Amino acid sequence: MDFDGKILICQRSASMKLPLKWEFPGGKIETGESKEDCLRREINEEINIDITIRRSLTMVEHHYADFSFQLYPFVCSLQSGEVKALEHAQTIWVAIDQLLDYDWAEADLPIVKEYITHAKAIE
Repeated sequence: MDFDGKILICQRSASMKLPLKWEFPGGKIETGESKEDCLRREINEEINIDITIRRSLTMVEHHYADFSFQLYPFVCSLQSGEVKALEHAQTIWVAIDQLLDYDWAEADLPIVKEYITHAKAIE
């Protein structure tokens, strides 16, 4: 998610799997829900804002030692609301050139890199 030239990233809480790793907000798709509807719902539940989905990025399938999943990333922008970390340790807005300075969950790294590559291509 971007706003005013910055990207919103979230730090997982100490009690979550992959504690204190950084990630993009999102969550699990519920039965009958589209990927886009899931993202809108999860973003609202996790950080209290409404978003506009602008485009999709490449799906990521990742395997950790004890679980696996697929991520369906989207580039979004802030539509309304004020960011509040309701489930994460913290949420922050960072400049694109600072994204790789954080300790990311492994599954999110391909998304970070694709986002940076795309942003540089349109500069």
